[in-house]
Amino acid sequence: MPSRLDIPLHEIQRRFNLDNPWWRAGQGVDAQEAAWPRRAYFEPFAQLALQTSVKRAVVLIGPRRVGKTVMLKQLVDRLLSTQAVVGTQVLYLSLDTPLYSGRSLESLVQQFMELQAHPPGQPLWVLFDEIQYLKDWEVHLKSLVDSYPHIRFLTNGSAAAALRMKSRESGAGRFTEFILPPLSFAEYLQFAGVEASLINERPDGLAQCGGFHAPDIEGLNAEFVNYLNFGGFPEAVMNPAVRANPARFLRQDIVDKVLLKDLPSLFGIGDTQELNRFFNVLAFNTGNEVSLEELSKHAGISKARLADYLDYMEAAYLIRRVHRIDDNALRLLRARTFKVYLTNTCMRAALFGMVTASDEAMGRLAETAVWSQWLHNATMSSALHYARWREGRQDLEVDLVALDDRSQKPSFAVEVKWSDRAPQTLGELRGLHTLALKHPLTRNPLVTTRSDTGRAEIDGMAIDFMPVALYCYVIARQVLVS
Repeated sequence: MPSRLDIPLHEIQRRFNLDNPWWRAGQGVDAQEAAWPRRAYFEPFAQLALQTSVKRAVVLIGPRRVGKTVMLKQLVDRLLSTQAVVGTQVLYLSLDTPLYSGRSLESLVQQFMELQAHPPGQPLWVLFDEIQYLKDWEVHLKSLVDSYPHIRFLTNGSAAAALRMKSRESGAGRFTEFILPPLSFAEYLQFAGVEASLINERPDGLAQCGGFHAPDIEGLNAEFVNYLNFGGFPEAVMNPAVRANPARFLRQDIVDKVLLKDLPSLFGIGDTQELNRFFNVLAFNTGNEVSLEELSKHAGISKARLADYLDYMEAAYLIRRVHRIDDNALRLLRARTFKVYLTNTCMRAALFGMVTASDEAMGRLAETAVWSQWLHNATMSSALHYARWREGRQDLEVDLVALDDRSQKPSFAVEVKWSDRAPQTLGELRGLHTLALKHPLTRNPLVTTRSDTGRAEIDGMAIDFMPVALYCYVIARQVLVS
């Protein structure tokens, strides 16, 4: 028997009507959300969502504030405008709404069907936003997929670590994951409305530039610095208020919520300040080589607990660990060192302030940005390493080495720099030159610069040069098309 303290059903229904304006004649998705540029991922996501013959729920996974909710709303707009779906056939629920607390997913679906008087078997669309707020969500969602084959279930959540873990454990054969990363540099330029003025396609352009040309490299570099500071998040790009104070927005809505709320609740982390302090160390040193021993000594945390923290942060898409190889392209079995990159450079700006083009951290942030572009292709990013070895009394290093999937030999190598010194100081490229001598590459070794484009030779070996901002754009265009 219902308690007098229960939230009345009519309040639930009122909230349904508020969150689903397309139930009213002539109404649709919020005009601002519908008008936002589509992520490069929208079309493949929409194609997956529209495959209703496959009886699986689609689980949209990604970090906070990368546009997951907007993508769901834009899918609703697609359903209403081009798929001949009636508005009352679509239910959108944000599960962080207090009114829904304690209610099962099935009860909410049943109330929707009764409210709209849908007959059994009526094709329907149900979208659950922020599903991680529901305890044991994966069990409930799996049951819904089995019990309501005529309903297409779509969901997303910001606690990516839990979503990925639980969807794999309990959703085998019932869920399909779709990953939504932060904005690539190419997407950022599109969202900022400057892509057409800063990038030209030139089929006759230099091969290392992928057929693209930057007629105003200083303008492109200025946008690249903006991208490093706030450009990974659509709302920060599109909203002037957020853009005016990105550090406050990013720190409170992304870093704090993930480190102080999401990860502790998911993995039972008791000391959130310790976790936060450790992440600060990693964020400040993005792109640097580290070891568990060094990190443990610096942070005063056991190596076992640090290893767990690294696993959690990587599962939550905060960081990416990159492993080391030697000059023979062999991964060391007992390698004690590795590199840690932020998946989004904006998190460093949120914690330590925005950088300028002359900031000493620009070199490592540019390297981090290059890696973050490759993260948009899971297969390719898993093939990337960095190389470091000792030759005589000198330590040699190459920032990025791609290993061929079949031969496990280097296919291309890149040294990332934010300066124009390299073309005039070729002797400083000994690591790159040595690696390329030992392993025939499928393309010329590449060195990024701040503004120079061209080619030079070291002992008859061609070395290409290309601005790092343009290189990030080229990577993004290539991986988002493939």
